[in-house]
Amino acid sequence: MKSLKKIELHLHLEGAAPAGFLRDLAARRHESLEGILDAGGRAAWREFRDFLRAYDRVCAMLHGPMDYARLLAAVLSECAEQGAIYVELFVAPEFCGGADLPAWRDHLAAMEEVARAAALSGIESRAIATCLRHLGPERARRSALCAAETAGGWVAGLGLAGAEDIGRPQDFAWAFDCAREAGLGLTAHAGEWGGPESVRGALELGVSRIGHGIRAIEDRALVAELASRGITLELCPGSNVALGIVPRLDRHPIARLLDAGVRVTVSTDDPPFFGTSLVQEYQGLADCFGWDETVFRQFNLWAAEAAFCDAPTRERLIKELS
Repeated sequence: MKSLKKIELHLHLEGAAPAGFLRDLAARRHESLEGILDAGGRAAWREFRDFLRAYDRVCAMLHGPMDYARLLAAVLSECAEQGAIYVELFVAPEFCGGADLPAWRDHLAAMEEVARAAALSGIESRAIATCLRHLGPERARRSALCAAETAGGWVAGLGLAGAEDIGRPQDFAWAFDCAREAGLGLTAHAGEWGGPESVRGALELGVSRIGHGIRAIEDRALVAELASRGITLELCPGSNVALGIVPRLDRHPIARLLDAGVRVTVSTDDPPFFGTSLVQEYQGLADCFGWDETVFRQFNLWAAEAAFCDAPTRERLIKELS
């Protein structure tokens, strides 16, 4: 599975920080990684709240544009090792200068330089500027403006992440309207912790993709709607199992969604936190459901079609995958 060319649409930049990067960062900051990594370099969290605290601590350790540039370089290197040729990363303007536009531009400039260099070595990437639900709709407007003002280059989409039990997707309509007018692709986390109603709420925002979305399986009509509308699901099976949303990989609804005609893709979410990698995700699904490379190639073609990149890049990806 390592040699299979892959596209990943759902990867949180801070949550993808490799263990080695975090150890180096902690040494430079004279900070402890207790509660983030154990002595063996594995994630130390035990339950979802611990995971959220660990994630926030990683974000707090990142200080300024150069830290984000170094982080992106480390993450893209790891992705390339996993056979990825294209990756979309969730990047929150809130973590890059408090969603202040000049600060966001500074962070973006440093990351774009890294992204250009990585593209020359064979791995393309784009950023999805991400609103954080728990900070509320007004803060989301700031993030959306950051995205809209920097659209057209590496910033290719707007996303909505954070706790699904806070507010309604419709509360963030202004932010998504702003991003749509700027020509950005739209996606939202839904149907992970929230039920089918959260997926329906995300669809009202006009998204073409849903992050996770697995609980749509509880509503047959909703599954049919996702299939008929060609909505792409950014599925992260290892994350769902690690967080206890799905008890075991063989109970994951990915196969049932696929059988129902829903476009599914495979991503890692926050791989070091969940003890996974893109190759592990593919191999685990192959072992569990008996899928061969033909099935995964279709997943990746759907991912290329759903990617928020420009048309020439999409055509190049499809050609490379075919």
